[in-house]
Amino acid sequence: MTVDHVWRQIEQLLVAATNRVVLVAPFIKKEVFQAVLDAVPVDVEEITCVTRWSVPEVAAGVSDPEIAELAQQDGRATIRLCHSLHAKLYVADDRCLIGSANLTGKATGRVPAANIELLIEAGVTHPEVQRVLAALQANTVPGTVELAEQMREQASLMRDDEDSPRVVVPGQDEQPARWLPETRNPDRLYRVYNGRHHHIGSDVLAGVLRDLAHLDIGPGLDEQTFGSEVLARLHAMPELRVLMAAGRMSLADAQAELLAAGDLSAEQAQRAVETIAAWLHYFDDVHFVPTGPWEIRQGKELA
Repeated sequence: MTVDHVWRQIEQLLVAATNRVVLVAPFIKKEVFQAVLDAVPVDVEEITCVTRWSVPEVAAGVSDPEIAELAQQDGRATIRLCHSLHAKLYVADDRCLIGSANLTGKATGRVPAANIELLIEAGVTHPEVQRVLAALQANTVPGTVELAEQMREQASLMRDDEDSPRVVVPGQDEQPARWLPETRNPDRLYRVYNGRHHHIGSDVLAGVLRDLAHLDIGPGLDEQTFGSEVLARLHAMPELRVLMAAGRMSLADAQAELLAAGDLSAEQAQRAVETIAAWLHYFDDVHFVPTGPWEIRQGKELA
């Protein structure tokens, strides 16, 4: 078996296409994507590519958002993004390949020291193939050139920050168990997420980017949906389980919860609680009650 066996499988599938091509892979490098476009016959007018972009992954070099530029230049290809994507699926008309290989040099065997990968041919009418295609159709956002440029810019900033979280590969690594919000001004989160960060100082910006990396929210969301995603991650924090269960939580109790882990000083714990409270106030329907120890309570404050 040749080292580029996987690439030959993909190429042979694509050159036989007559109507449409669908490419589904979390990680795509621009050199392989260009080879894919070159393999698809010129009379095939519909090429849909579904992939995933995250700033840490782009910073780590496992994905190239520049494929959006190649798609635009080609004129037939459309990039769609699905943040929860892990499947690898390649469709040409009524045939497809399913398996483990991303569209990268090592996965396809187009570079030395290739990965050991697997692709198996199946019919596109297979129920599981149809299930995945339907799920992707319902859960993607456009991967535009503008968004690609924004992702690359943020990845460059993150790569220069030694404290930024490293890339996480689903199925192999897990996010650190403990994350505490860092930025004191949660209103900056969506601005930076949306590429509007040029008036934010470099140290503050680095903290916002670290928060966004830990939040791991897919790109291209409107502000309301983004806020809902942030809130879901806040509610999942173990430090807030009392608030979620009882609808109220003493700030002193929250500080004690943080101190119990043993990795923060009293001053750090107090600052962390204040930051969490600011995030909850911004993203959630909570208010603060100064009766005895300060409390965070869910729901609107009564007049």
